[in-house]
Amino acid sequence: MIDLEHARKRLLEERAHLERQLGDIEHERNHDGPIDMLGGDAAADTTMATNELNLRSDLAHSIAEVDAALHRIDLGTYGLDEETGDPIDPERLDAVPAARTNVR
Repeated sequence: MIDLEHARKRLLEERAHLERQLGDIEHERNHDGPIDMLGGDAAADTTMATNELNLRSDLAHSIAEVDAALHRIDLGTYGLDEETGDPIDPERLDAVPAARTNVR
């Protein structure tokens, strides 16, 4: 049996952590100004901007996954493999609370 309140608490903590990371990126960007940190090296500036964009995208995706898991708790489907309908291994949920499927 899955402890849904414990799962919800862990997911909310993870969401807060991810939002802090995203906020830190925004703060650094606002504090440092536009990307031009390497004195006009356009290729390096583009690489840094691309890396920042990718990180922000990854964080936003992770937040969306946590939100989806919270929604599954509300629906009563949390802990069920979305592909097979079988219960997700509790050890997997402990390691990855937003998991949608079992590891195959």
